[in-house]
Parts: sequence; structure tokens; C-alpha cells
Amino acid sequence: MVVVLMGVTGTGKTTMGEALVARTGWPFADADDFHSAANRAKMHAGIPLTDEDREPWLRSLHDQIAMWQRDGVNGILACSALKESYRTELTEGTPPGSVRFIFLTGPASVIRERMEVRHGHYMPESLLPSQLATLEPPRDAIEISIAQTVPAMVDQILSALAKEGYAGVSELKPH
Repeated sequence: MVVVLMGVTGTGKTTMGEALVARTGWPFADADDFHSAANRAKMHAGIPLTDEDREPWLRSLHDQIAMWQRDGVNGILACSALKESYRTELTEGTPPGSVRFIFLTGPASVIRERMEVRHGHYMPESLLPSQLATLEPPRDAIEISIAQTVPAMVDQILSALAKEGYAGVSELKPH
């Protein structure tokens, strides 16, 4: 199984990924690390990425998911996956149900506050409105509110996955 933590910038995808790794021991990849230098520079300058900009990035992320599946390991990917077409591209050719999206969501005001206090990230607060405008909320993801503690969010994610019968998740005890 591959868990994709998705949502707009500032929802805590990386933080949640790291917290899930601590509980599961599964490998983690942050989609931010897959962006080209040109894409990072563009975002840092406050310029939203286009679908064309995202295409090679999405292919690389798809390859990461495929590698985990080929190797028979569970994985965790932090990736905005804002549009349905992006999510489709990420999962193309994967076995049905083998990739589960976790939609991290919350009020724009909370997300903006989080972005104001983070340091060293190339994504400026000015791009939050374009991310919110681009977001196509998923119809079939597990939705998690960011207005709770990280341990509570991890417990909620693992509980939801266990209820859906994903192998290896039910053995992970809540804190």
C-alpha cells in the first residue's frame, strides 16, 4: 500500500509523513524533493506552476510509487496532488486500492498562519490562493482535519486504514 498525504501547501504533509514514518517504519518521500530547480525558483518567485511544469514532476512521483509497489513495500508520499488528473497520473497502472489518498484540509486562515511561521520553505504564502483555486477536492480520500494534534491525526489515519482492511495497519497501535 502507498499512502499519499495530499492537500494545499501548509497543511502539514511533510510533518504528517514524518509522524507516520515514526509509527509505521515505512519509507517516506516528499514530493517537494522531486521538483526541478526551475520549478522551485518559479514558486519561490511567487509564480504558480502550470500543468506543463508539473508533468515531469508527476512522472517522477509515479515512478516512486511504482518502485515501492514493485519492491513489495508500503510507502508514504507527501504530495499536493491538487487535481483529479494529477491523482490519476500518480496511480496510473497501479493495482486498484493499492494507493490511498489522505486529504489534509482546514481553514485557509489556519493554513496561512502555519505558512507564516515556517522557515526555509520555497513556497511563499502568496501562492496559497492559487493552490486553493486549483484544488479539486478528492471524492474518495480519507479526509483529515488539520485542526487537531499531529498524534491525533496519525491515529485517525491509521484507524481509517485499518477499518478499510489494509494489511499491516491493524497491528499498529494508537498512542
